[in-house]
Amino acid sequence: MITELTLPIIIAAAAADSINPCVFGVLIFLIAYMTKVFKSPRRMLVGGLVYATAVYLTYLGLGFGILRITISVGISNFFYWFAALIAIFAGLLEIKDFFAYGKGLSLQLIPGSAERIKMYTAKMGEMGEKSPALSMVLAALLGVFVVFVELPCTGAPYFAILALLSKGAFATAVPYLLLYNLVFILPLFIIIGLSYFGTSSEVFETWRKKHRALMRGVIGVFLLALGFYMIYSIRATF
Repeated sequence: MITELTLPIIIAAAAADSINPCVFGVLIFLIAYMTKVFKSPRRMLVGGLVYATAVYLTYLGLGFGILRITISVGISNFFYWFAALIAIFAGLLEIKDFFAYGKGLSLQLIPGSAERIKMYTAKMGEMGEKSPALSMVLAALLGVFVVFVELPCTGAPYFAILALLSKGAFATAVPYLLLYNLVFILPLFIIIGLSYFGTSSEVFETWRKKHRALMRGVIGVFLLALGFYMIYSIRATF
Protein backbone atom coordinates (compact mmCIF):
# COMPACT_ATOMS: atom_id res chain seq x y z
CA MET A 1 0.00 0.00 0.00
CA ILE A 2 2.82 2.42 0.78
CA THR A 3 4.00 2.25 -2.84
CA GLU A 4 0.58 3.45 -3.93
CA LEU A 5 0.80 6.49 -1.67
CA THR A 6 2.29 8.81 -4.25
CA LEU A 7 3.53 12.33 -3.62
CA PRO A 8 0.55 13.88 -5.43
CA ILE A 9 -1.84 12.20 -2.96
CA ILE A 10 0.20 13.44 0.01
CA ILE A 11 0.40 16.99 -1.34
CA ALA A 12 -3.25 17.10 -2.41
CA ALA A 13 -4.46 15.86 0.99
CA ALA A 14 -2.26 18.35 2.86
CA ALA A 15 -3.40 21.19 0.60
CA ALA A 16 -7.05 20.25 1.13
CA ASP A 17 -6.43 20.15 4.87
CA SER A 18 -4.66 23.51 4.85
CA ILE A 19 -7.39 25.50 3.06
CA ASN A 20 -10.07 24.62 5.59
CA PRO A 21 -12.00 27.76 6.65
CA CYS A 22 -11.61 26.67 10.29
CA VAL A 23 -7.83 26.99 10.03
CA PHE A 24 -8.03 30.35 8.28
CA GLY A 25 -10.66 31.73 10.65
CA VAL A 26 -8.65 31.06 13.80
CA LEU A 27 -5.41 32.38 12.33
CA ILE A 28 -7.05 35.57 11.01
CA PHE A 29 -8.51 36.26 14.44
CA LEU A 30 -5.13 35.72 16.09
CA ILE A 31 -3.32 37.94 13.58
CA ALA A 32 -5.87 40.72 14.13
CA TYR A 33 -5.52 40.47 17.89
CA MET A 34 -1.73 40.26 17.90
CA THR A 35 -1.50 43.26 15.57
CA LYS A 36 -3.70 45.26 17.95
CA VAL A 37 -2.00 44.17 21.18
CA PHE A 38 1.65 43.98 20.19
CA LYS A 39 1.54 47.29 18.23
CA SER A 40 4.65 46.19 16.36
CA PRO A 41 4.73 44.33 13.03
CA ARG A 42 7.93 42.60 14.09
CA ARG A 43 6.44 41.26 17.33
CA MET A 44 3.29 40.23 15.48
CA LEU A 45 5.46 38.39 12.96
CA VAL A 46 7.40 36.59 15.68
CA GLY A 47 4.21 35.69 17.56
CA GLY A 48 2.58 34.40 14.38
CA LEU A 49 5.62 32.31 13.45
CA VAL A 50 5.80 30.86 16.95
CA TYR A 51 2.11 29.95 16.75
CA ALA A 52 2.45 28.37 13.29
CA THR A 53 5.54 26.42 14.30
CA ALA A 54 3.73 25.07 17.35
CA VAL A 55 0.85 23.98 15.11
CA TYR A 56 3.31 22.20 12.82
CA LEU A 57 5.09 20.35 15.62
CA THR A 58 1.86 19.41 17.39
CA TYR A 59 0.19 18.14 14.21
CA LEU A 60 3.34 16.22 13.35
CA GLY A 61 3.64 14.72 16.84
CA LEU A 62 -0.02 13.73 16.79
CA GLY A 63 0.49 11.99 13.47
CA PHE A 64 3.58 10.14 14.73
CA GLY A 65 1.70 9.03 17.85
CA ILE A 66 -1.35 7.74 15.98
CA LEU A 67 0.80 5.96 13.42
CA ARG A 68 3.06 4.36 16.02
CA ILE A 69 0.10 3.07 18.05
CA THR A 70 -1.74 1.83 14.96
CA ILE A 71 1.25 -0.12 13.67
CA SER A 72 2.46 -1.37 17.05
CA VAL A 73 -0.94 -2.56 18.31
CA GLY A 74 -1.81 -4.12 14.97
CA ILE A 75 -5.06 -2.28 14.28
CA SER A 76 -4.06 -0.84 10.92
CA ASN A 77 -6.87 -2.66 9.08
CA PHE A 78 -9.53 -1.34 11.46
CA PHE A 79 -8.06 2.16 11.37
CA TYR A 80 -7.89 2.02 7.57
CA TRP A 81 -11.60 1.27 7.17
CA PHE A 82 -12.52 3.75 9.89
CA ALA A 83 -10.52 6.54 8.23
CA ALA A 84 -11.96 5.73 4.79
CA LEU A 85 -15.53 5.94 6.10
CA ILE A 86 -14.73 9.14 8.00
CA ALA A 87 -13.31 10.66 4.81
CA ILE A 88 -16.47 9.82 2.88
CA PHE A 89 -18.79 11.10 5.63
CA ALA A 90 -16.75 14.30 6.08
CA GLY A 91 -16.69 14.78 2.32
CA LEU A 92 -20.47 14.64 2.14
CA LEU A 93 -20.77 17.22 4.92
CA GLU A 94 -18.30 19.52 3.20
CA ILE A 95 -20.18 19.27 -0.10
CA LYS A 96 -23.41 20.02 1.77
CA ASP A 97 -21.78 23.21 3.05
CA PHE A 98 -20.94 24.21 -0.50
CA PHE A 99 -24.66 24.35 -1.25
CA ALA A 100 -25.96 25.32 2.21
CA TYR A 101 -23.12 26.71 4.29
CA GLY A 102 -23.56 26.34 8.02
CA LYS A 103 -27.02 24.80 7.84
CA GLY A 104 -27.61 21.54 9.64
CA LEU A 105 -24.73 19.28 10.62
CA SER A 106 -21.31 20.71 9.72
CA LEU A 107 -17.68 20.09 10.54
CA GLN A 108 -16.63 22.72 13.07
CA LEU A 109 -14.44 23.44 16.05
CA ILE A 110 -15.17 21.65 19.33
CA PRO A 111 -18.12 23.53 20.91
CA GLY A 112 -16.99 26.30 23.24
CA SER A 113 -13.44 26.34 21.91
CA ALA A 114 -13.84 29.66 20.07
CA GLU A 115 -14.54 31.41 23.37
CA ARG A 116 -11.54 29.71 24.97
CA ILE A 117 -9.29 30.78 22.09
CA LYS A 118 -10.41 34.38 22.60
CA MET A 119 -9.80 34.11 26.34
CA TYR A 120 -6.32 32.61 25.92
CA THR A 121 -5.45 35.21 23.28
CA ALA A 122 -6.48 37.98 25.67
CA LYS A 123 -4.20 36.44 28.30
CA MET A 124 -1.40 36.42 25.74
CA GLY A 125 -1.98 40.12 25.13
CA GLU A 126 -1.89 40.92 28.85
CA MET A 127 1.33 38.98 29.27
CA GLY A 128 2.81 40.74 26.26
CA GLU A 129 2.67 44.03 28.10
CA LYS A 130 4.58 42.58 31.06
CA SER A 131 6.83 39.97 29.49
CA PRO A 132 7.20 39.70 25.69
CA ALA A 133 9.03 36.37 26.07
CA LEU A 134 6.21 34.87 28.11
CA SER A 135 3.66 36.04 25.54
CA MET A 136 5.54 33.99 22.93
CA VAL A 137 5.34 30.93 25.17
CA LEU A 138 1.58 31.47 25.36
CA ALA A 139 1.45 31.81 21.57
CA ALA A 140 3.09 28.38 21.30
CA LEU A 141 0.69 26.87 23.84
CA LEU A 142 -2.22 28.39 21.94
CA GLY A 143 -0.97 26.67 18.78
CA VAL A 144 -1.01 23.33 20.60
CA PHE A 145 -4.51 23.97 21.92
CA VAL A 146 -5.87 25.01 18.51
CA VAL A 147 -4.65 21.82 16.83
CA PHE A 148 -6.79 19.66 19.12
CA VAL A 149 -9.94 21.80 19.00
CA GLU A 150 -9.70 22.01 15.20
CA LEU A 151 -9.44 18.25 14.66
CA PRO A 152 -13.19 17.64 14.19
CA CYS A 153 -13.09 20.27 11.45
CA THR A 154 -9.75 19.48 9.82
CA GLY A 155 -8.77 15.94 10.76
CA ALA A 156 -10.38 13.82 8.02
CA PRO A 157 -7.64 14.22 5.35
CA TYR A 158 -4.92 13.65 7.93
CA PHE A 159 -6.53 10.50 9.33
CA ALA A 160 -6.92 9.14 5.80
CA ILE A 161 -3.23 9.70 5.03
CA LEU A 162 -2.21 8.17 8.36
CA ALA A 163 -4.36 5.13 7.57
CA LEU A 164 -2.66 4.73 4.19
CA LEU A 165 0.75 5.11 5.81
CA SER A 166 -0.11 2.52 8.46
CA LYS A 167 0.04 -0.15 5.76
CA GLY A 168 3.81 0.30 5.57
CA ALA A 169 6.71 0.55 8.00
CA PHE A 170 6.88 3.45 10.46
CA ALA A 171 10.32 4.54 9.24
CA THR A 172 9.04 4.70 5.67
CA ALA A 173 6.16 6.92 6.74
CA VAL A 174 8.32 9.57 8.48
CA PRO A 175 9.34 11.61 5.38
CA TYR A 176 5.74 11.50 4.11
CA LEU A 177 4.49 12.95 7.40
CA LEU A 178 7.18 15.63 7.39
CA LEU A 179 6.14 16.65 3.87
CA TYR A 180 2.41 16.53 4.66
CA ASN A 181 2.77 18.84 7.63
CA LEU A 182 5.04 21.22 5.74
CA VAL A 183 2.42 21.64 3.01
CA PHE A 184 -0.31 21.94 5.64
CA ILE A 185 1.45 24.81 7.40
CA LEU A 186 2.50 26.80 4.32
CA PRO A 187 -0.72 28.87 4.00
CA LEU A 188 -0.33 29.93 7.63
CA PHE A 189 3.16 31.26 6.94
CA ILE A 190 1.90 33.01 3.80
CA ILE A 191 -0.89 34.77 5.69
CA ILE A 192 1.50 35.77 8.49
CA GLY A 193 3.98 37.13 5.93
CA LEU A 194 1.33 39.13 4.09
CA SER A 195 0.12 40.54 7.41
CA TYR A 196 3.64 41.63 8.25
CA PHE A 197 3.88 43.52 4.96
CA GLY A 198 0.63 45.38 5.60
CA THR A 199 -2.33 43.25 4.49
CA SER A 200 -5.05 43.77 7.07
CA SER A 201 -6.95 40.99 8.81
CA GLU A 202 -10.17 42.51 7.43
CA VAL A 203 -8.98 41.76 3.90
CA PHE A 204 -8.24 38.16 4.82
CA GLU A 205 -11.58 37.74 6.58
CA THR A 206 -13.49 39.20 3.63
CA TRP A 207 -11.69 36.78 1.31
CA ARG A 208 -12.35 33.84 3.64
CA LYS A 209 -16.08 34.55 3.88
CA LYS A 210 -16.34 35.01 0.12
CA HIS A 211 -14.63 31.72 -0.67
CA ARG A 212 -15.41 29.51 2.35
CA ALA A 213 -18.23 27.62 0.61
CA LEU A 214 -15.98 26.95 -2.39
CA MET A 215 -13.18 25.77 -0.09
CA ARG A 216 -15.60 23.41 1.62
CA GLY A 217 -16.74 22.09 -1.75
CA VAL A 218 -13.21 21.45 -2.99
CA ILE A 219 -12.30 19.68 0.25
CA GLY A 220 -15.50 17.63 0.08
CA VAL A 221 -14.89 16.39 -3.46
CA PHE A 222 -11.32 15.46 -2.59
CA LEU A 223 -12.35 13.61 0.58
CA LEU A 224 -14.98 11.60 -1.29
CA ALA A 225 -12.43 10.66 -3.96
CA LEU A 226 -9.83 9.77 -1.32
CA GLY A 227 -12.27 7.69 0.73
CA PHE A 228 -13.47 5.68 -2.26
CA TYR A 229 -9.88 5.30 -3.48
CA MET A 230 -8.96 3.79 -0.13
CA ILE A 231 -11.84 1.33 -0.25
CA TYR A 232 -11.07 0.40 -3.85
CA SER A 233 -7.37 -0.10 -3.07
CA ILE A 234 -7.94 -2.38 -0.11
CA ARG A 235 -10.60 -4.44 -1.90
CA ALA A 236 -8.36 -4.79 -4.93
CA THR A 237 -5.84 -6.68 -2.79
CA PHE A 238 -8.36 -9.37 -1.82
